[in-house]
Amino acid sequence: MQFTLPEIDNLIHAPIRLAVMTVLNEVEWADFKWLQDITQASDGNLASHLRTLENARYIQVDKTFQGRRPQTRYAISDLGRSAYLHYLSEMDSFLTRKGNARQ
Repeated sequence: MQFTLPEIDNLIHAPIRLAVMTVLNEVEWADFKWLQDITQASDGNLASHLRTLENARYIQVDKTFQGRRPQTRYAISDLGRSAYLHYLSEMDSFLTRKGNARQ
């Protein structure tokens, strides 16, 4: 019996980035505060993970002002959605594949 690992996209696999990608896959836009509430990450930690996803072009960033307050919103990009769906497919295939468990 052969045990094979899936192609894991490490950009998505980190828990906070996976949570962000999961949320952004379901909504049009999400602001920083909402993502922080969902992930329970600190400002700096979440900002670092969002920057990683932005640099990979997995998410889009929209910075505006609401009155005098800056507002930053995030959306999943087409590339990000494709990578996220591929990640889910790889993980599903791995987790449901017969022969991966020892007998």
